[in-house]
Amino acid sequence: MPSEPPSLPDDDVARLRDALASARYTVDAVQNMLGERAANALNRNMTIPAQSRLTGASPLGTLTRLWRLQLDVPVDAVKDLLPMTALVDGGLLRVNGDRARALVDIRPYADDAGDWWVAADLTPGMDGRAASVPADHVLGLNAASSTLAQLTIRRPVARALDLGTGCGVQALHLARHSDVVIGTDVNARALAMASLTARLNGIDVDLRAGSLYEPVSGEWFDLIATNPPFVVSPGGSYIYRDSGLAGDEVSRRVVVEGAARLADGGVLQSLGNWMHVRGQDWQDRVGAWVEQTGCDAWVIQREVEDPAEYIELWLRDSGETGGAGYERRYRDWLEWFDANDVEGIGFGWIALRAAGSTDPTVRVEEWPHAVAQPLGEAMAGWFDGAAALRVDDDALLATKLTVADDVALEQIGRPGEADPEHLVLRQRAGLMRAAQADTAWAGFVGACDGTLPAAAVIDAVASVLELDALELRSTLVPKIRDWVLDGFLLPPSA
Repeated sequence: MPSEPPSLPDDDVARLRDALASARYTVDAVQNMLGERAANALNRNMTIPAQSRLTGASPLGTLTRLWRLQLDVPVDAVKDLLPMTALVDGGLLRVNGDRARALVDIRPYADDAGDWWVAADLTPGMDGRAASVPADHVLGLNAASSTLAQLTIRRPVARALDLGTGCGVQALHLARHSDVVIGTDVNARALAMASLTARLNGIDVDLRAGSLYEPVSGEWFDLIATNPPFVVSPGGSYIYRDSGLAGDEVSRRVVVEGAARLADGGVLQSLGNWMHVRGQDWQDRVGAWVEQTGCDAWVIQREVEDPAEYIELWLRDSGETGGAGYERRYRDWLEWFDANDVEGIGFGWIALRAAGSTDPTVRVEEWPHAVAQPLGEAMAGWFDGAAALRVDDDALLATKLTVADDVALEQIGRPGEADPEHLVLRQRAGLMRAAQADTAWAGFVGACDGTLPAAAVIDAVASVLELDALELRSTLVPKIRDWVLDGFLLPPSA
């Protein structure tokens, strides 16, 4: 049965916020108190190293025990720090004799601009204990939410949508650069958590109940950021991960229906799963979704999982591993994959921008390699490059390009040789791409400082290397287009 959502009046939220601030309950303070080993173990949901470090009775230590370690703490210690009666009445704490225990997690969170607190359900399975997950469980901070936060473009916008807001993490980030933030969720408990998160941090979020884009019908947004319940399955009951739609249909609908909710120049960024179906290239499958939108689109597949491994991951995630219905659930799920010719499940990022072009740029690629987060500005740069490249070759050659600051040239060769054996241009940020170049191409990139049109730079390189300038232009123009999109070269708009 769904549990009662936590409820706390605004005055008590303000008292709780003051208490958290007075105790310096922040990411850095907790980490400094615990030390690196215990803090890292706690991030893996192991509390024993942290317990051995928390030997005193400081306010910060009490709050860390209560929420980060999910341990009982003395009622007297809580009374001295928090509005305990209000937290008990609101369903955030439970008292048993002289001990108090958290029913809801309040966790410190931060970005480069400052500190926050996030309200969510308690983390199940701490210290490896078996724990089932309720259907309306509200996830707190996790790797997926962090990934989306670092992917999202952080340029100022008027209206932003956090679709499937959950505990409200994305709304916190969006509030930093958006005039209006709307958060939606089908889970009433999630909306209660998101409300508490927003109020704890003094931000205004318009929270609405409903599925997908139903709560914002007829509205448009400059930015949509979403970590939808994208798990690929025959169906499921866990609201935080299961959409109720079979297969990867929810990922498709988030993209296609979301494009219709974008204002001119608006951006949608989503995490997603998609099926690798026997006899169909996954790039064709996902490419058909984004091509249907008429937007510039960039899809990056980060990894692919075997169906059996995928099932095991999500059954473990929901605490079903080893339970009474585990084998039956596993078999049903695997049989569904086999019946639908699913050979693998891809995970990755989908980004759209409503460019207003009849010839949008679409790139669907696999990139399982290391990246340098945050990637928001790299994502924005890709869309800037796509817009700048909607010109003919003559106009492109008239463009004054600049080599990106993060690009370095690596040379390998014997000392004294006229030409290196290898020239590699490598990005030190973003996707950290590397591309092999010849002397002419490396010379062209190195000379792009924004002062001369590309044609003039090519002509100069051709003169130095004693090459035919027209032939070199013909060779380099397609590469210029690729490398502007890849971020090696920046158009004037960047």
